[in-house]
Amino acid sequence: MTHTRIAGTGSYLPARVLSNEELSRTVDTSDEWIVSRTGIRQRHVAAEGELTSDLALNAARQALQAAGIEASQLDLIVVATTTPDMIFPSTACILQAKLGARAGAAAFDVQAVCSGFVYALTTADALMRTGDYRHALVVGAEVYSRILDWQDRSTCVLFGDGAGALVLSRSDSPGILGAKLHADGRYTGILSVPGSVRNGKVCGSPFLEMDGNAVFKLAVKVLGELVDETLAAHGMARGELDWLIPHQANIRIIQATARRLGMSMEKVIVTVDRHANTSAASIPLALDLAVRDGRIRRGQSILMQGVGGGFTWGAVLARL
Repeated sequence: MTHTRIAGTGSYLPARVLSNEELSRTVDTSDEWIVSRTGIRQRHVAAEGELTSDLALNAARQALQAAGIEASQLDLIVVATTTPDMIFPSTACILQAKLGARAGAAAFDVQAVCSGFVYALTTADALMRTGDYRHALVVGAEVYSRILDWQDRSTCVLFGDGAGALVLSRSDSPGILGAKLHADGRYTGILSVPGSVRNGKVCGSPFLEMDGNAVFKLAVKVLGELVDETLAAHGMARGELDWLIPHQANIRIIQATARRLGMSMEKVIVTVDRHANTSAASIPLALDLAVRDGRIRRGQSILMQGVGGGFTWGAVLARL
């Protein structure tokens, strides 16, 4: 039976760091207000002209190096993003060219907002199990700074830019153990960018809009249920899980999920204070950080879970 394993991880953050204090000079907020409600202390902002594919490229190169894989060996590239370089072609195809990856390898984008990375990872794993793919690159990359109203303190303080990547390779032993994916389109209105381009004009709002209270309540509910659902499907108890890597949206959501599960925060990877919410990039960014600082080691079990606009939510259970 064909299995897939995580062969390498990588990440990239734009050079510019925007602190809460700096942000408070242009919008009615404060460091205390932001930290107490979200846990966020700073975020990274892409430079003018720095594209989602550029962030993805840097993270991908790190992951390929860690895996000992050349770009020419990739058979599949899947990019999770809500902020593509352009309407089409896909950011994955643009990344394929920038990497110098093999022409003819499959490449496409997945759009599930903050759940995008777990959706993309699940898709890549399924294709590798059933198709003739040896190595796959899965990337979550976002430039949210360009879809924010920087005068709206209820949203602009929450998000940042960044990219995370991992390389999957075929293996004789299980690495990706399984996944659970869900969506409920009835909640479209609580988190969206409702604008569209028609006849050369932007119709509707091009900025992110969010009902924070509704998102918080739904996120805590579904994420708590999701952990038990995913573990039960693989006969694993909560105590057997080494690490939880949640989507980095808000420290209160992360803490509430951990309390509901009876998990110590020492077993939860948290980067929201440094990166803010980087949407599809948040899980692979957190994974790479914890792998590189030595907390997550080979053989340990990890559960990656995301929740975002759609409303979508999902989890991937893996053994590194």
